[in-house]
Amino acid sequence: MSVFMDLNLSYTAERSRLKSLIETAAHLGFSTVAINYVFEPAAKKKQEIPTPMPIKELIEELPVVQGRSRPIRVLNRLTVVMSDSSHFRPNAAEYRCFDLLSVQPTTEKLFHAACMIYDVDIICISVTEKLPFFFKRAPVNGAVDRGVVFEVSYSAAIRDSTRRRYTIANAISLMDNCKGKNVILSSAAEKPLELRGPYDITNLGLLFGLSDRDAKEAVSSTCRSVVLHAETRKSASGIVYTMNTCSESSGQQEAPPADCEAPAAKRAKPHLTD
Repeated sequence: MSVFMDLNLSYTAERSRLKSLIETAAHLGFSTVAINYVFEPAAKKKQEIPTPMPIKELIEELPVVQGRSRPIRVLNRLTVVMSDSSHFRPNAAEYRCFDLLSVQPTTEKLFHAACMIYDVDIICISVTEKLPFFFKRAPVNGAVDRGVVFEVSYSAAIRDSTRRRYTIANAISLMDNCKGKNVILSSAAEKPLELRGPYDITNLGLLFGLSDRDAKEAVSSTCRSVVLHAETRKSASGIVYTMNTCSESSGQQEAPPADCEAPAAKRAKPHLTD
């Protein structure tokens, strides 16, 4: 059974609406959602990166996902809208508060840098206006090789007919270059009525130029790859990762359970025989 995700629920200061968004997503069958904080630096005044709201303060008990016996998983995401290279600070401590990191470049130069250099998880494609540049295959392939994904959101197409044309045109232009690889479809919903079910989004993917298989992966396995990419980005690119393998009591180490693997340093080596 596929695990569906919507990695872009627009943040709002109105807690009741945000809570309703999460509950609706769980009812539609999404196992994981991400609350998206959009940060657009201004040219003339200094702005601070927003601080994500703890989920426990937002909702006391997470709703159970429709068709599953577990509660929905809620992540925090930051999207930096870039019109200048100084807007993205790779070593900013504020970025560490977020589970997912994404950028929305507004120029061809910044798009190329996001694909080839910036350590991010998602590159957002603007769907509210005509793009001022054309996608080129070289940077797009570079992003695919690095495990970075492209995001196309659909809620703007629901709100306005003009934005609907931009959404379809920009999405088709992207698909022509990436061939449907490393693409996720999300809602960017501001209210519950803008959310659609996973299979409805799959049908939208066909309209955007995705194949049936790629459209389904755009709301399931590719989204899971994004979450894993974000986790490895925080753990030295997956080289260093720590976890508790067994418990200790009274200064003595207990025998590990059946599904607990012994540490590598204490693992017995097999004897070689002639």
